[in-house]
Amino acid sequence: MLHSAQALLPLASLVFLAGFVDSIAGGGGLITLPAYLAHGLDPALLLGTNKLSSAMGTSVAAAKLIKEARFGWDFLFILAVLAAGGSYLGARAISLVPPETIRYLLLVLLPPVAVFLGARKTFGLADTSSAYPEWKLLRRSGGLAFFVSVYDGLLGPGTGTFLAVGFARLCGYDLLRSTALAKLLNLVSNLSALATFLWLGRADVRLGLAMGAAGMAGNFAGSHVALKKGAWVIRPMLFLVSAALLARIAWTMLG
Repeated sequence: MLHSAQALLPLASLVFLAGFVDSIAGGGGLITLPAYLAHGLDPALLLGTNKLSSAMGTSVAAAKLIKEARFGWDFLFILAVLAAGGSYLGARAISLVPPETIRYLLLVLLPPVAVFLGARKTFGLADTSSAYPEWKLLRRSGGLAFFVSVYDGLLGPGTGTFLAVGFARLCGYDLLRSTALAKLLNLVSNLSALATFLWLGRADVRLGLAMGAAGMAGNFAGSHVALKKGAWVIRPMLFLVSAALLARIAWTMLG
């Protein structure tokens, strides 16, 4: 596989775009996974390489957004532990759960998400989380963090989208806070799954590090836009990512 600058430029451009989109609404894997395959990456190394570059990029968005999130560190620590455990279990269970099973599940779950985001024009504009007691927020957030991270370890694309929509819908956080929390947990999940893939030798480390730099640049630009525009840019981007993920899964299964 070619690693020359000329061969890497188209891939780096797509990884930058994925980082930009992912920092706002998640779903960067919709772009990076087919991009890596088109570049000629061995499918056996695909998920691990993608986790490496994604983790580098997500770290930038998480650091930039979490400063504005106003979450307690004990709360974040508990969710991070749950996300790490879920992602590890998902990565270890890849050989046990057929990807087709997950795709069928997503075909059922994604249409309501896309319709909801398209219909609710004010979704995520206001933060109503104060209406819930702390124990209920922790229970809902923890459950969401764990189960979505299991999916992240198994398959991955759309993890940030599911987390952001879930935190806004189930916990009442506005979309900026939901996205900040999603980025942090997505990073933890990525690192946990990455450790597993590295241990199994299923990552092209050189390529992943090179593309990680492009992903970091894209995430920096995207998180800057998210902080300036807030829910007004996050909500429509979430809708587009949900629709794109649904279309990709349907195309894969019908093709």
